[in-house]
Amino acid sequence: MTRSRPIRDALIHMVRLALPKPRAPVVDMTGRRVVVTGASTGSIGYSVAKVLAEWGADVVVTCRHRSESLEANLRRDVARFASGRRVRAHTLDLADAESVGRFADWYRNNHDGLDVLVNNAGILLDVFSRWTEPRRSNDGFEIHWRTNFLGTVQLTTAFLPLLMASGRESGDARVINVVSHQHIRGRNAWFLAAPLHYDSWTAYGQSKLGLVHHSFELNRRYAREYNVRSAAVHPGTAYTNMIRDGVHGLPGPSWLHRPIAKMASWALMTPEQCAETIIRCASDPELQGGRYHERCAVAEHSNEADDLEAASRLWDRTVR
Repeated sequence: MTRSRPIRDALIHMVRLALPKPRAPVVDMTGRRVVVTGASTGSIGYSVAKVLAEWGADVVVTCRHRSESLEANLRRDVARFASGRRVRAHTLDLADAESVGRFADWYRNNHDGLDVLVNNAGILLDVFSRWTEPRRSNDGFEIHWRTNFLGTVQLTTAFLPLLMASGRESGDARVINVVSHQHIRGRNAWFLAAPLHYDSWTAYGQSKLGLVHHSFELNRRYAREYNVRSAAVHPGTAYTNMIRDGVHGLPGPSWLHRPIAKMASWALMTPEQCAETIIRCASDPELQGGRYHERCAVAEHSNEADDLEAASRLWDRTVR
């Protein structure tokens, strides 16, 4: 990466933040069965789930801990629009293959179908790039790769039979993968051999490039025959728990953390604003599958994401 790229990216990001925030048009989601991962209270996923439930969808949300509290909060927030029966919550840790399997089994045993899978859950554990070596999951994978990519692919694969059945029945099933403009940091060559020097932001970007590839490849393989569309979404950068925890993990006196966190909250979008593009892709009848979406519209993605051979090879290596 050239020295000028971080400066350029920062300037582009500031311009995007200053632009008017688009809104997703209201769509009747009555009867649609939706799963939203990574929906802890106050998160982008929570905002997505809340709106879709208010529009009539039956929604299941996930978080890593305290799912009972999450379910109670979400039911309370949508009570004016939908009965509590529309909302369920369950624990899910994408870094743990057994956790993914347990959630998929629970869902299949308690629900008769799935129309929309919103893969929102993800991590960036080293916001300020202090790690010099990768942290690894219990099964030995770099933690961002395991969580953001492999865990998401495992869950999507487990739900594909339900989505295919829904697509055949209704003509409209979809998988919405929440990615990031940071996928531009990824390189297809690094799927075969990791870069020599570890950087957490590069690892994060690599996981998101993988997820962009998976979104496009899933659409190529399943949209025409099974009516399962897939799209990749960059929601924007929100002041979420992930950013807050990163700020409070900074070195230096703790009294500095509060004003830094406050400035970050002013500079970034709200979770509600970031949810809009995800909501649109999850609900819009005219969704363009196999595309990268930002600010409620199709947007440009990196050149690396255009490599069909790399996408197919990655799919064959990871989808079981």
